[in-house]
Amino acid sequence: MEPWKADRILALAPDPASAKAGQGLSSPQKWVSLGQDEEALWGECLGSGASPYQTQIDLSEPAFKCTCPSRKFPCKHGLGLFLMLGPKIPAIDGTQPDWVKKWLATRKEKVQAKKEKLDKPAEIVDPAAQAKRAAERTRKVTAGIDEFMPWLFDLTRGGLANIPAGGNYFEQPRARLVDAQAPGVARWVGELEEIAHAGPQWHVRLLEEVSSLFLLTEAFRRIDSLPAETQADVRALLGFITREEDVLQGAPIRDTWQVLGQKSVDEDRLRVQRTWLCGVQTQRPALILTFAPMNQPVKSNLVAGMQWEADLVFHPSAYPLRALIKERTSDSTPIKSYRGYDSIPAALSAYSEALGKQPWTNRFPLSLGRASVLHHGGNWLVRDEGGSALPLRPRFSRAWELLALGGGHPLEIFGEFDGKSFAPLSACSEGEFHDLA
Repeated sequence: MEPWKADRILALAPDPASAKAGQGLSSPQKWVSLGQDEEALWGECLGSGASPYQTQIDLSEPAFKCTCPSRKFPCKHGLGLFLMLGPKIPAIDGTQPDWVKKWLATRKEKVQAKKEKLDKPAEIVDPAAQAKRAAERTRKVTAGIDEFMPWLFDLTRGGLANIPAGGNYFEQPRARLVDAQAPGVARWVGELEEIAHAGPQWHVRLLEEVSSLFLLTEAFRRIDSLPAETQADVRALLGFITREEDVLQGAPIRDTWQVLGQKSVDEDRLRVQRTWLCGVQTQRPALILTFAPMNQPVKSNLVAGMQWEADLVFHPSAYPLRALIKERTSDSTPIKSYRGYDSIPAALSAYSEALGKQPWTNRFPLSLGRASVLHHGGNWLVRDEGGSALPLRPRFSRAWELLALGGGHPLEIFGEFDGKSFAPLSACSEGEFHDLA
């Protein structure tokens, strides 16, 4: 197996302090014992406890386990051990200790049990009770939307310039939507409050968001007349949750999936990590969402710059993007390159197609096969070989680095497009993957 590079390993760190501490433990002198084989990596490290901490890594994902009391994942011992993968660990006979064998066997049993569970049709314990709960939830949401619509009409009828700054103008409808079990719309109203009177052209952005919100509420009021895929989009945006068990009953798509970019943001007291994948054969994009409480690291073994074969199942949608990993069927290997649209007009055509199917698409995965970065008229742009260009996101702070990576030559660049500007998340140059998030 090709060794992991240090930057990819450190990308797994939950915070900079853990990364620094892990680097400090990446020397054999810090460890009582060390071992590795094709399947795993293990070691014992002295700490504050009476016995050495037992640290182990399943290299197939990777997955970590350590007996230290740290609540971070992976901990500094796991990172330090991983950084020694390869020549730093002295050659041994490759015999796994019993504590490593037991952990790996337990992991395999859990994977097999999960697979067997997913292969069985989902069981509904009490169909009548479930239908009753669903009907009651729909009734509450419908009543909440009916109450919300006059407020939305009053907002536009009075003119955006007359929206009061401060106070509880947005808070009251937001709270009522929460009570009506429509958290998606409530979160959207909170975003309206953040936009109002904030920055230049705020009224343009606010009108766009109000228009999309109106489209969503009208779609919900006519949901029975919509195609099933669009109904799923509307319900998801309102805040109806589809159980993972139900999603995983869908038809899987097997491919070699490349992890092209990750972005973590704080939303509504949650840390949300967006991980973008793309299938090598299907060229199909996929979005994996991972959540954690605010101010806590997201537990994820998905690393930008790596690829592996897996079965993915997509959430129902008119333009499916969000997906779940049903089963990984190969070890991870580094990405050397990835494909993208041949030109910016081709990328924008794909974006238009996505909007036509799912008009609330606010983040579109956009990969350019041959593009360069330039500074023009005080703004940063990404340009294809035909001369078409897109503005980079004003808050993107690594444009100079991206320019240097290309050295005047075209790059493979991946990022998120919101209809106005492009936010790069990664780039490939001369067979080397660079994480820009």
